Amino acid sequence: MTPEAHIRYSQWWDVYFGIVAVIVAVAALFADGHDLWRRLISAGAIAVMIVLHVTIGRHLVRHDAEDGRALALLLVQIALFAVAVTATPFTTWLLFAMIPMIFQLAPMRTAIVLVIVVNLITPVVDLFTDHGMLRTDLVIALISSAAGIWLGFWIVRVIQQNVERGQLIADLEATRAEVSRLSHEAGVAAERARLAGEIHDTLAQGFTSIITLLQAADPSLRDERLALAVRTAKENLAESRALVAALAPAALSEGSLPDSVRRQAARFSEVTGTPAVVRVTGDERALPTKVEVVLLRAAQEALTNVRRHAGAREAAVLLAYGPESVRLVVRDDGCGFDPAAADGFGLNGMRARADQVNGTLTVRSNPDTGTTIELEVPA
Repeated sequence: MTPEAHIRYSQWWDVYFGIVAVIVAVAALFADGHDLWRRLISAGAIAVMIVLHVTIGRHLVRHDAEDGRALALLLVQIALFAVAVTATPFTTWLLFAMIPMIFQLAPMRTAIVLVIVVNLITPVVDLFTDHGMLRTDLVIALISSAAGIWLGFWIVRVIQQNVERGQLIADLEATRAEVSRLSHEAGVAAERARLAGEIHDTLAQGFTSIITLLQAADPSLRDERLALAVRTAKENLAESRALVAALAPAALSEGSLPDSVRRQAARFSEVTGTPAVVRVTGDERALPTKVEVVLLRAAQEALTNVRRHAGAREAAVLLAYGPESVRLVVRDDGCGFDPAAADGFGLNGMRARADQVNGTLTVRSNPDTGTTIELEVPA
């Protein structure tokens, strides 16, 4: 039984204990056939029991404190119950409150022993008072002990079943949240794939047609304006292909992230004639799709910036798998730039994507050593 279950049900046990104790105390106080001082002792003992339960017992029950403090409290309560029964045998009815309280404050084996003890109090009192009720009270004590133990088992089992049911509900809610998250990711992936297909079928195909038509009109591209148009179309074709690769997880389905980065570097070298070396360190592992897309897009964007702005003689790409993160580093030996003054769409886009996966983007550049772009993503 967990503390949550005790907190959930203890308030009802408090009400139950209070009602039973007050009714028995009032009945004992006004019972005929007993001296007034006996009735006052009995009612006073029950009143002390109520105070102990309100001030100490409730706290122990709510915190599931089946320890030495709880056992000490139970022994005191049983002693007070014995005083009340000795003064006024009618207060035996308080057993209806005592037995549930015992099972709430003691482990099962200890509770069984204490239930038997508390039920034997009345027959023991009969031995010293000679009321002629010993046999009857022994039979009642036997029945009451059996019923109380069964009731205790039943209470414990009911609470355990409710705890198990609550855990099952929590597991179902967690599963539903996970299904919702996966459905959302699947929807995002489907939308990315759709946009990638649209870009491929419209912009990329259009740029390819423009290049083909211009080269057919002037194969040697002697006209500078046509040559400029072809170069511009090729650059935009490369950008559209980069967008397709970034949007569609299909770009990663053809191989692992390192393979995709190697393909981007090979394409960079093929287009620019500048060698680009790719190195992978650490233990390669599968990453969430959104993390792989961000890393791949960062590599594409960094290599695109090298091609368009750096004038580099060589470039290098490092993909490092760490225990708790993955680091992508793209270096070149080009002309460099002032990172503080740079406000291009490419760098801003990389920063925005890094933020989406709680990554950190670092840019270092100067004319002597070129440019280094480093993206570290927790994964």
